[in-house]
Amino acid sequence: MRTVLRWLLSLVVLAGAVTAQAGTAVAGQDRAGDGRDILQRLLAVKGVELVEEKPYEGYRYFVLTYTQPVDHRNPKRGTFEQRFTVLHKDTSRPTVFHTSGYGVSTNPGRSEPTRIIDGNQISLEYRYFTPSRPEPADWSKLTIWQAASDQHRLFQALKPVYGKKWLATGGSKGGMTATYYERFYPRDMDAVVAYVAPNDVVDSEDSAYDRFLEQVGTAECRDALHAVQREALLRREPLSERYRELAEKSGATFTTVGSLDKAFEAVVMDLAWGFWQYADEADCANVPEARAAGDAELFAYVDEISGWSFYTDQGLAPYTPYYYQAGTQLGSPGIAQPHLADLSRYGYQAPREFVPRSIPMRFEKHAMRDVDTWVRHHAQRMMFVYGENDPWGAEPFRLGAGARDSYVLTAPGANHGANVAGLVPDESARATARIQQWAGVAPATAQADPESAAPLAAYDKTLDSLDEKLLQKYRGGRL
Repeated sequence: MRTVLRWLLSLVVLAGAVTAQAGTAVAGQDRAGDGRDILQRLLAVKGVELVEEKPYEGYRYFVLTYTQPVDHRNPKRGTFEQRFTVLHKDTSRPTVFHTSGYGVSTNPGRSEPTRIIDGNQISLEYRYFTPSRPEPADWSKLTIWQAASDQHRLFQALKPVYGKKWLATGGSKGGMTATYYERFYPRDMDAVVAYVAPNDVVDSEDSAYDRFLEQVGTAECRDALHAVQREALLRREPLSERYRELAEKSGATFTTVGSLDKAFEAVVMDLAWGFWQYADEADCANVPEARAAGDAELFAYVDEISGWSFYTDQGLAPYTPYYYQAGTQLGSPGIAQPHLADLSRYGYQAPREFVPRSIPMRFEKHAMRDVDTWVRHHAQRMMFVYGENDPWGAEPFRLGAGARDSYVLTAPGANHGANVAGLVPDESARATARIQQWAGVAPATAQADPESAAPLAAYDKTLDSLDEKLLQKYRGGRL
């Protein structure tokens, strides 16, 4: 799958555009007219509290909390503290509003758009991910509108401090989150860059995922992965015994999913999907010969790709908010996997199986269609980036006649870590130039020749591995 973009031949040169030079700002030295430094200005915002500061060369980095209402429609029904971080460059620079759609890292990290525009970055933890969870938790208030309203409210609070242009971004569920925020509050952000954002419009119709998995990579690689899955289910008894020993050693339990056997099968059923989500075609060479592999080798390979710990109570607990949303609004893939039909006892299990039964769930079937329709007809200054080999991209966002200055791009051979840098070179440069223009910092050279555009901040291995670290953190399960 590859969407072809009809790019403009050149960017429009905005009157009075200012040429941006990276690295000229000295972090933390910009002050308000009354002499307050950036931390004092942030703490002057009502509801903001400091957790800690971790300075980083060229930046100041803060972990903070912001008081949010549990219910934005009825703020009197209680509040909770929502964690967010600030990677501060300079208030004269634009700001990227980043979310993973899950928790937030408390160590400095930089999203790709932040590097592209050499800006500030606000990263917000998604509501109901620990510790940003009301107690007691009213799960009915975990909706895409409530979460978008969290972003809207924090943006309004911080806009007086960071007065230049703002761009929303995120990857995977974070890309979905950035899109939903734009749908409900289209006047807040100047642009959106959404990475690998699934768009499961009709939850009950998932044939696109089946077709994708039947075609991705080579037939040899697909057959090898299927053989591993089949062999694991054929050896259910000895591999389950290893699983039981591993669980007992770590103190893992299986109350939520129901049994070790159901967890075992869920892990095996995820293997082909998980491989294409996180691995590369070159990794096909590492798939073991299923029938020749010993139990230990087979068990270790399934663990490497799918993760035996994921469907334990302890593995699922941090992601209860995700599975709750997948089963109430977002939808989730239900893939057929006919090569396992004769061996499967439970099928590809639904999100309801991964959420404690004490939490009620009811699916809202119109939520994703509403967002999809809005994007098709009203998207403005939105960029969607997908990976050619990523199964989550089988149902992507698409643009209709009403979209303006918006693009859907696909990085060849890329997985769930697809980014602008991974696009074909000329497309990558033009996308970079467009993001810089949206942020109001496109250098004159990029305005004159978009294919010469490059990120305004130099690559930093520690800062710029943010997306890579998030992928590793969420590896395993359907995340």
